[in-house]
Amino acid sequence: MSIKLNESWRQYLEKEFSKDYMVSLRNFLKEEKGKGKTIYPQGSEFFNALDTTNFDLVKVVIIGQDPYHGPGQAHGLCFSVRHGIKPPPSLVNIFKEIESDLNLKQPAHGCLTSWAKQGVLLLNSVLSVERNLAASHQGKGWETFTDKVIDVINQNRDGVVFLLWGSYAQKKGKIIDQNRHLVLESPHPSPLSAHRGFMGNKHFSKTNDYLKEKGETIINWKLPEVEEF
Repeated sequence: MSIKLNESWRQYLEKEFSKDYMVSLRNFLKEEKGKGKTIYPQGSEFFNALDTTNFDLVKVVIIGQDPYHGPGQAHGLCFSVRHGIKPPPSLVNIFKEIESDLNLKQPAHGCLTSWAKQGVLLLNSVLSVERNLAASHQGKGWETFTDKVIDVINQNRDGVVFLLWGSYAQKKGKIIDQNRHLVLESPHPSPLSAHRGFMGNKHFSKTNDYLKEKGETIINWKLPEVEEF
């Protein structure tokens, strides 16, 4: 497992890497690769969400479940895909809601790096997956690590907006202190559930309204036409 971790997170998370669950996870990943299995994203991008979003700059947390499991899609940021890859249906629905909420035209690509650089932590619960096999790395230890990430933010920051879409994210966000942070919940943006309340949730304007009240710089949800790779 290649560890690429922003220094701002290291003081909070470094001890996790020597714990039994992480040793077991590392061995599991090594064995899977030894069997010739393709794992997404590449190892250097497992911690891309943390590497891209400095701990001290976290304003918003979006919790996903697993990385995309198709070729070329996953790059370590939940819901985001690389340039040149067609945005998956859930991401398309996110863009539709942003268009409805903020009157921003839907972008031509699905790379969300610009959000991450502004302080939107795009955190999947599980940080790796086998090619074409959804949920294949669940229950191997990643959930313990990402629970720790959420706990660290919850305890050491104030005024963070948590966007919890779907029951999985909502269950994972149970530990969040709602006296210190804003928690916004809705159904998942998946086509199976988006019509039940994700569409029309106005989470993007509500996030910016809250940040503005706190004296923080708001998030520019409009993606640049040309994004850094």
